[in-house]
Amino acid sequence: MTNSPEHHEHYMKMALQLAERGRFTVSPNPLVGCVIVKNDKIIGTGFHEKAGLPHAECMALDSATESIEGATAYITLEPCTHFGRTPPCTPRLINAGIKTVYVATLDPNPKVHGSGIAALKAAGMDVHVGLCEAAARQQNRIFFHVMTKQTPFVVAKWAMSIDGKTAVKNGDNRQLSSRESQRAVHQLRHSLDAILVGAHTAIQDDPLLTVRDIDDIRKQPIRIILCGKTLLPFTLRILDPDLPAATWLMVPNDIDEAWYQAALKQKLNVIKCEVDAHHHIQLPALMRYLAANHITSLLVEGGMSVLHSFFKERLVNESHIVFTPNLIGELPQKTSVAFNNIQTIGNDYYITATHEVMHV
Repeated sequence: MTNSPEHHEHYMKMALQLAERGRFTVSPNPLVGCVIVKNDKIIGTGFHEKAGLPHAECMALDSATESIEGATAYITLEPCTHFGRTPPCTPRLINAGIKTVYVATLDPNPKVHGSGIAALKAAGMDVHVGLCEAAARQQNRIFFHVMTKQTPFVVAKWAMSIDGKTAVKNGDNRQLSSRESQRAVHQLRHSLDAILVGAHTAIQDDPLLTVRDIDDIRKQPIRIILCGKTLLPFTLRILDPDLPAATWLMVPNDIDEAWYQAALKQKLNVIKCEVDAHHHIQLPALMRYLAANHITSLLVEGGMSVLHSFFKERLVNESHIVFTPNLIGELPQKTSVAFNNIQTIGNDYYITATHEVMHV
């Protein structure tokens, strides 16, 4: 078998591409791909599609077209060693007779971290860690964040004009984003677990917060409304029980009792939350609650007061801003952020800002 770094990198990149096939269905599990090679020939491939289904390594082993004895496996994430919904992968790799394993990165899950590599080495396998590691960690940045912080990966999204406005004047029918940008936002919604808006936005805009306008919709995100003191009217479209996925209403723990009982009679999902001295829902506590309930990624769509609260608490990991070349005029100036990735979509600029250490 060819043994150049480029040769091994080629197969690991194939494994990373395979892992992407689980992008819209795998949460809360990580994206994982596996390629098995023998005598410079691919004999098995696999990816993890959904929690409860076979892991990438087992899928690749089961798809093998010939004997695996002496083969090399390229895996994007350290094989697991613990029983969950499925058995661990490391014994399968060991018993199959794999000779060499290339692993892109260690698993940050404390139930696995390092133990998979140790088990493979103890079985006498030739193990290499770190091939395409940066790409693998970027691919699973949501999973890594949840495992290390115990909070969802938060994406902030809003549209704004060239003069920094996030709304238009009364009677102004201009849109702050083009049809192409709106489609990009639906693709973003499709890739995340949940969408959050404040009660004011829910009442004023009466949104559905569903994924639409794209092909092959494979999941719908949970819709979360941060209610605070505001009592939502039960006529909002977002509370329609026929909508796909669920709507969660996050309310203060001392919410008006009459409204609370009426909401329960409506069979709404109402979740009481801790509040701070200003009677605002404590966002760090809310994030821990969401992570504990398998929400690994959260899209915060507004309004601006809610977005500012997430930035103030340093909870935002990434921002997506539709920057339209319109002048709105005299409206309150909104806070802007530093941009590091700008692309043109239709007549708009679609901007991505990644917040690593300091949140703007």
